[in-house]
Amino acid sequence: MNKTSSSPLRLGILGCAHIARQFARDVLGSPRVQLAAVASRDADKAQSFAAEYGLARAHGSYEALLRDEGIDAVYIPLPNSLHAEWAEACALRGKHVLCEKPLAMSLAEARRMFDSARAHGVMLLEAYPWWFQPQTATLLDLLHGGAIGAVRAVQVSFGFTLVDPAGTNIRSMPSLGGGALRDAGCYGLSLIRMALQRAPQRVQAISRSGPSGVDLATSATLFYADGAVAQLHCAMDLALHRHAAIVGSNGFITTEFLNHTAEAGLAHPWGYQPSQMRVRRGRGNGPLEALQSPTGSGFRFAAEAFADVVARGDFAAIAGAAQASLDIAAMLDAIEASASRGGALVDLPG
Repeated sequence: MNKTSSSPLRLGILGCAHIARQFARDVLGSPRVQLAAVASRDADKAQSFAAEYGLARAHGSYEALLRDEGIDAVYIPLPNSLHAEWAEACALRGKHVLCEKPLAMSLAEARRMFDSARAHGVMLLEAYPWWFQPQTATLLDLLHGGAIGAVRAVQVSFGFTLVDPAGTNIRSMPSLGGGALRDAGCYGLSLIRMALQRAPQRVQAISRSGPSGVDLATSATLFYADGAVAQLHCAMDLALHRHAAIVGSNGFITTEFLNHTAEAGLAHPWGYQPSQMRVRRGRGNGPLEALQSPTGSGFRFAAEAFADVVARGDFAAIAGAAQASLDIAAMLDAIEASASRGGALVDLPG
């Protein structure tokens, strides 16, 4: 691919959905990522997208984008059920892959995707935008530095209102991997995995289904072998909120872990808000310390971080992220299995 550390990553976008437009808008102009091409199954849509964002090439099929020798990597913002198929197709063509969350529809799919990437010498990274926020680096510094001691409990809640009476939104479609757990819950699981650095031993969950058959809400408790516990709630019929509490043996952290952030007191053109994070150190009733971090688009942070690991050939970093993604996929499988069995305890694979 002739990719060097001094040249930008030439990125193609697979699809023209709303999230692809947000991604292009935020990444456009990055010195480390060049948006080079876009593909749609509708050639006119691809042409319109390319013209709007100044991309050099528009392809009328996904396959044509994968044959484009002028791109190094592909961003996949397709519906959840299509991630595995097209990530594997990209790997076969020697393209690195930045894939929207959740990575796969099952742990088995996720394993195949990473196996395919390794077999073809490319990198595959799941794109949780909040993972790449500067605030998340601050959070990791706190956790790894022992600021709150050993993490013993995590609680995460993420909800919003999906107004979709006709059931035409992809979040309402079972065949496309819709539902609260896969749309919002995976974010909570990604934070739980980051805080506890491992998968749980077993889970117990309940779900409430909507008229289309997807879960409108899911609640789960995750049990760890050492006694740590995590709790998750996600829903598509609540007021918009996104909040997590990480409790350790010697303090706690609360965070909104937002995908995209903005400075307080400024009217952001796309509605991005400040993301609050606070820490209380020690076991007593000490002061809550509000922590500030640089702000910006998680899409851009993610794309630039991906460009950096590709330029460095940092397969070790990708392997670490891959294990987190596999653990998240295993948690999703187990939570769905428990909910389908009326809240039975379900063990994760050893």
